[in-house]
Amino acid sequence: QRYQFPYPLLCDTTRAIGLAYGACDDAKAGYAKRISYVIDEQGKIEKAYDSVSPRSHPADVLADLTS
Repeated sequence: QRYQFPYPLLCDTTRAIGLAYGACDDAKAGYAKRISYVIDEQGKIEKAYDSVSPRSHPADVLADLTS
């Protein structure tokens, strides 16, 4: 609400989503791993990034999406 994003944000306080996508090892994990997925319009995972560097990841994803 604060920034008026035009989409809902996910708050995974129980780690259910993190566990399902492999970002957390267990429900008591202090934080999720830095991983990401490119998901298409039908909900299919097109690409998985198992290790993400915050510095280079945006450029990596953009390069993959435009190639």
